[in-house]
Amino acid sequence: MTETNIQEKAQAILAGNKRQITRALSIVENEGEGWVELLSTLYPQSGTSYRIGITGPPGAGKSTITQQMIRHYRAAGKRVAVIAIDPTSPFTGGAILGDRIRMQSETLDPGVFIRSMASRGSLGGLSAKAQELADLLAASGYDIIIFETVGVGQSELDIAKAADTTIVVLVPESGDSIQAMKSGLMEIADIFLMNKSDRDGADQAVAALKTILTFKITHDAAQWNPPVIKTVGMSGEGIAKIGEAIREHREHSEQHGMFLARRKKREEERIIEEVEHRLRQRFWTTERKDDLRAQIELVTAYSQSPTGAAMAIIEGVSITE
Repeated sequence: MTETNIQEKAQAILAGNKRQITRALSIVENEGEGWVELLSTLYPQSGTSYRIGITGPPGAGKSTITQQMIRHYRAAGKRVAVIAIDPTSPFTGGAILGDRIRMQSETLDPGVFIRSMASRGSLGGLSAKAQELADLLAASGYDIIIFETVGVGQSELDIAKAADTTIVVLVPESGDSIQAMKSGLMEIADIFLMNKSDRDGADQAVAALKTILTFKITHDAAQWNPPVIKTVGMSGEGIAKIGEAIREHREHSEQHGMFLARRKKREEERIIEEVEHRLRQRFWTTERKDDLRAQIELVTAYSQSPTGAAMAIIEGVSITE
């Protein structure tokens, strides 16, 4: 892709051309020709969007909540983009869309853009490419960007790294409040939703969650204490309260200097992860992979320790020498 082509594509994206945006997202996701240059050209225009992460256990109703949030922000005149991270198909490597199809009706709205992408094995349920796609969508004029994850329940939930506000969706049954505490969701949530709260046990589940949260409360004015909001995703009950809580969290973060600090931390971690990823790619040459296979034979024969094997590969001591 020539410099002229990149500039032309960037201008079309900045103008909100959905066809060009879709093509550019594919180029970035697949690391096609000129993808780094295109992102670098667009990045200066990507700082105005607000990024919301929605995660939680499977079956909690995250997609329904996401759909309702789209409608809430569209009613307020905001342009909304959704990056829906789906489990990777073991057969094709592509995203398994599931109930994402229901959300596609929102794409008829010119102010909405929905992109579904595969998690590709990311531990936290958030693909490494999702933040780059978010940068592109932000540059194209979307005010609100929502990340919706698979909710795999890993402690390494990197949704919190990508979002300005992280929402954890739970349901009354199955003891999700305790599961959230065990899985690390308690540590990353800025807002808790008790979805499907029209079901039996909702009040008890909310009370249990609030009790757990009291142990985290301090008298530090800078600390944000996550609210617990009862919602019914199918009817839209509680959605306006979510919007209000997001606004309050943003104001609190900005007032206490946490908003910019969180974004700086996010970009620092992105750079580190990208550097490590690229170095790993460059390191594993064909020769080093051959050495690895040879070292594995020695390790499984108890002639070499795994640590010794690793050091031999790093120091370039070929087994065949």
